[in-house]
This record gives sequence, structure tokens and C-alpha cells, in this order.
Amino acid sequence: MVTLLEKPASFPGGLHLPPEKSQSLTEPLQSAAIPPRLTVPLSQNIGEAAEAVVKPGDTVLRGQLIARSLGYISAPVHAPTSGTVSAIGDYPVPHPSGLSAPCIVIDSDGEDRAADTGLKMDNVYQEDPADIRQHVRDAGIVGLGGAGFPTAVKLNPGPGRVVDLLIINAAECEPYISCDEALMCCRPNDVIEGIRIMRHALHAKQVVIGIEDNMPNAIDCLQNELTRLGETRIQIKVIPARYPAGGEKQLIYALTGEEVPSQGLPIDIGVVCHNVGTAAAIARAIHHGEPLISRIVTVTGAGVNQPRNLEVRIGTPIAALIEHCGGYTDEVARLLVGGPMMGFALRTDQLPIIKTSNCVLAASAQEAPEPPPPHPCIRCAQCVDVCPASLLPQQLYWYAFARDMEKIQDYNLFDCIECGCCAQVCPSHIPLVQYYRFAKTEIWDMEREREKSDLARLRHEARQERLEREKKALEERRARARKSLDKKPKAGNADAKKAEIEAALARVKAKKSEQADVMPLNTENLTSEQHTKIEQIERRRTGKTDGA
Repeated sequence: MVTLLEKPASFPGGLHLPPEKSQSLTEPLQSAAIPPRLTVPLSQNIGEAAEAVVKPGDTVLRGQLIARSLGYISAPVHAPTSGTVSAIGDYPVPHPSGLSAPCIVIDSDGEDRAADTGLKMDNVYQEDPADIRQHVRDAGIVGLGGAGFPTAVKLNPGPGRVVDLLIINAAECEPYISCDEALMCCRPNDVIEGIRIMRHALHAKQVVIGIEDNMPNAIDCLQNELTRLGETRIQIKVIPARYPAGGEKQLIYALTGEEVPSQGLPIDIGVVCHNVGTAAAIARAIHHGEPLISRIVTVTGAGVNQPRNLEVRIGTPIAALIEHCGGYTDEVARLLVGGPMMGFALRTDQLPIIKTSNCVLAASAQEAPEPPPPHPCIRCAQCVDVCPASLLPQQLYWYAFARDMEKIQDYNLFDCIECGCCAQVCPSHIPLVQYYRFAKTEIWDMEREREKSDLARLRHEARQERLEREKKALEERRARARKSLDKKPKAGNADAKKAEIEAALARVKAKKSEQADVMPLNTENLTSEQHTKIEQIERRRTGKTDGA
């Protein structure tokens, strides 16, 4: 059984970074205006994209299902407001590739009319966990900490697995991002209610909120809410602020001293981890019937006039958020989605907010400088010292550079959480994380090709087996037919044939005899007996008899 440590453990590596959160927390949380047009991507989570169930011209209501999930690792998509579907097609989305993806475009009618979603559960704590998971799935809720993994999947530990500890991740460790802190300060009731629902769904024995020590206001708000509710089964554990303390495996180690196995999952050691934003989204869905159509986004950086946290409808253009915050300043140099460590640069502000967008950073040149040209690795090993996953970043880089995808996996590439600590301290300015992402993508592509090849091979083998079965079945039918013929008596067949021939000959003979009876004869030189015979035949032919 997993137990909580009295004093938090120190995970390996990590960096002490300036938090830079105060600038976005000076203003209270606000709701951003609903824009005239929203672009809603069909893929906003890890896993399969959703499939549109509406068409251009359809009228939709707020919260109405507009795209259904296609697989287990997938999440449906709902209309963020009421309006008309104006288009469905490929549009630019916030992604490091800069490519377009399928989206549904909705023109708002300005009325924001709500649909009856059927998600609300009045007696949730008496409901079966499977029903709760289905409601969470139907609400389209994914992890709001950044990864976007479908929440319903993580609420299903699987048969025979016991959840010893439910950890609520409130360790918002990356600089500039403060959306979770704003949520905990403004809506602690949603957070705590969501935690209680998850505890019931998972039958978790223990629940703990892990939060960094640089968020005293959020800690007080959560503790006050727990006290108000008389909730004693949820603990708050404060951990030292160090990046990336909010990483799932790092937070688990800090709270329990337990390590998640390499390429394993927290449930392997009896732990489930969820974000505070995810907990609040579950509470909104279960208690108010609201699917995930909005989220809190931090808009910050020296490049924006009024940094703040906003509740934003999914599909809202980033440009509308910047305008809501007073527009750009003269210092703006780069626009990023996410923080300076794990975020990525955007080419335009016309891209939409999606479920995993936690921050828009309008950074100055000082806050997010352009990386200088990389130089050869000098083998200083600083990257090894700061790696929170205890990997060997140098080795990973060399094998990724050499495209040796077999060898790189021997060094546990997929344990890398892409936190960027190694690249941050690299004196040669090598973009290490980009190499790791490239290698992961190549390996995933190789796996997909291997799966396709294996599937084609299995199909070919199945076809060959089917043809062989059909051939054997045909041969068996022919053998049975021959055997049946061999069993019939041959003598009987010959006698029957002979009888048929004799009958035919008799018929022919009779016909010839009849023809001879009616044939006209030369009556000259006939005896008296012959004349008498002819007269008898003639009477029979004409129907006359003696005495007529």
C-alpha cells in the first residue's frame, strides 16, 4: 500500500526558476467575450480525433454534441455557444508543426442558448462508478494540465486494481502560468467537489492535493473550503517550488517516495493523478450538466498590456484574448502557447484556444530570446545533473542525431517528459528536446508501419488458410459423391436397362404390325382363307362386326 511521506522527498534534477506569476494574478478572473466566430478542432486530446455529427447550415446550441468520439482513447466535442455551423474543413490549429487540421466553424448568434445535455447527476455519490465515467466521457473532459488524456480512461483503473492514493496535481510549476492558481482561489468549491466525485468513482483509499509552497492564497482557499464542508479525508501537502515539480512522476515521488516503473503508469503502484482543472470540470459536468466547452487561460508576458486570467470558450481566436487584455505592447517579440519551458511558438494569433491551451505568452525578447546557433556538445554533463527523470540526455541526443532508433530506446527515451531542463542549461545551446520529439515521432511512425505490415501479413495468412479449408472441403464433397455412386448395385442397373430396350423393341414391332394391317393389298391370286382374313381385319378397322 502506498503511504504519504511526512516530509516531501526531493526528486532528482530540476531547476529553480523565477515564477513570474504575479503579473497575471493582479486582476481577478474574468470571462472573455464570446467572439462572432469560433473554430473548434476535432482533435483536442491525446488519441483519436472526433467525427463531426453536424453539417454546414445546422443550428447548434451551447453544449450540444457536434463531434462524437471514435475510440476508447478519444473525447467528444461540444458547441461552445449557440449559432450556425458555417463550415467544416481544415484550418490552422495551435500545434508545433504549424499544420492545419479538421475543424468545425460556428458563427455565434449572440444568444448563447443552452442545450439539454443530460449530463447532470442528482445523487452522484449513490451512482455506480461506471455511470460516472460514462458521464465524464460524454462531457468530453480531458486532462487540463497540458497532456489532454481522456479523463474517463484514467477514472477506470481496470479489473483487480486498487487505488491506494488519488493525487490532485496543483503544483503549477512552469513560470508565467497561473490558471490553476486563479481557479483554486476563485472556485475552490468546484475543485473540492470534483475531487470528491473522483474519489467515489475510483474508490480511492487516500486523497491528497499536492501544491507548491509559492501559492499561499490558493492553499488558504482550498483549506477553508475543506473546513466549511467538514471534509477530513482530503489532505493538502505542500512541496518546495522547483521545476518540474508538477510532472506526474516527480510529484508522486515527492509525496510518496515511490518511483513509477520505467515506461509504466502510476496505477502500477496504486496511484492515480489528476489536475485541479480537471477536477473542477468534472464538478461542472456532474452538478451543472456542462460539458467541457471552456477553460481558464493565462494571458501574460511583457508583450501584452494587461496580463490576467480569463475563462475562455473553446475555439476563441487568440487575437480576441490579446485584445481583451488591452492589446500588444511595443515589447512583444514572440507569441507562445504554453510556458517558456514546454510551450511552442506560434506564427499567427488567429489560431483558436483548445482544451489543452493553458497559457498564451506574449513574450519580450528578454523573456523568450531567440535561441542562438547550436555548437557541438562539449560533454559537460550539465544536462545529466538537471534531468528529473535520471536519464542520459547526451546519449539520447547522439542516437537521435544518428537516427539510431533502436539504440535510443535502450536509454529509455519514452521516460523523457520533455520538460526542457537539459536544453535550458546546455552551454552549446543544442535544442535537445526537439531531437527527442523527433525521435519519438520516428519511432511511433515505425510502430504504425510495423502494425500495418503485421496486419497485412495476418490477413494474407488468414486468406491462405481459408482457401486451404475450402479446397479440403471441396475434395471431401467429391470423395463422398464418388463413394455414394460406388455403393449402388450394378446388376440391377443392367437388368433395368435390358428391360427398357425390350419394351422399346416391342413398341416398334407393334407399330409395324399395325401399319401392315391397314396397308392396301393386291387381292388377285388370293385364296379363300386369305380373303376371309382380310375381311375380318377390315371390320375391326372400321368398327363393324359379324352380324352387322
